[in-house]
Amino acid sequence: MTLQQLKYLITVVNSGSINEAAKKLYISQPTLSKAIKELEREMGITILKRTSTGIVLSPDGAEFLSYARQITEQVELLENKYLDMPYQEQLLSVSTQHYSFSVDAMVRMIEHHGGDKYQFSLRETRTYEIIDDVKNLKSEIGVLYMNTFNEKILTQLLKENRLTFELLFTAKPHVFISKTNPLAKKEKVTLKDLEPYPRLSFDQGEHSSFYFSEEILSTLHSPKNILVSDRATIFNCMIGLNGYTISSGILSEELNGTDIIPVPLDVDDEIKVGWITNNKTQLTRVAKLYLEELVKTIESYNLL
Repeated sequence: MTLQQLKYLITVVNSGSINEAAKKLYISQPTLSKAIKELEREMGITILKRTSTGIVLSPDGAEFLSYARQITEQVELLENKYLDMPYQEQLLSVSTQHYSFSVDAMVRMIEHHGGDKYQFSLRETRTYEIIDDVKNLKSEIGVLYMNTFNEKILTQLLKENRLTFELLFTAKPHVFISKTNPLAKKEKVTLKDLEPYPRLSFDQGEHSSFYFSEEILSTLHSPKNILVSDRATIFNCMIGLNGYTISSGILSEELNGTDIIPVPLDVDDEIKVGWITNNKTQLTRVAKLYLEELVKTIESYNLL
């Protein structure tokens, strides 16, 4: 086993296919495939499973990848310390629901620990895909919420996929609305108050079960509904259509400006936001740094 083989494997997993990884590594696909197969033979395990849609990690491969990442990270630390290399390359992938504090924490982490050269990935994506990303080690960390409605289903799904949920904070529900919305003058709003306005929700694609919704109270009837795919669109709909969405109430003015404001929602519910990780892996140093910044970011909102 060589360090190069481990780096090849990590690149393949991060790329999602051997063909894409070969392009990034500037080697031929047969050469890369041979290197991975030799590594599997030497270790006596199947690391990658080839499917019609690409490659996925086997259970043994997920555990092996965790050790491979730790080894390559330690080698990079040694090289930077003793070879006085001018750059330190770091790699972290996070999948998250559409939370500004997840982005804020990534910004702070890069500012404090990014160095002169780095590679990070931050995916604001659908709930099911967050779970799938962490399950298949496409991301080390996933950020999502639970409440009384979805907790039983999500907890079971996480257990089946050998994932663990760690609570970050608990928040009372708020609505995000434009500062020009008539409801912006209220100290709190009721569900009755919201009826005339469009409800904005993040599209969950083919996994559109209510249990995967990013917004609580998703089963309640609303006469006006708009599905969106990103935060920029949802903000534009809040401003242009006086729409609303239900969330934790945490919004970064530094990143998102002051046109959107949170207003407390008068309902008997709470939102438990946390992070998930794969039980078969140990968090890398960079992942731990991100979690530290995530906690600091949330502490700045006086939620911890």
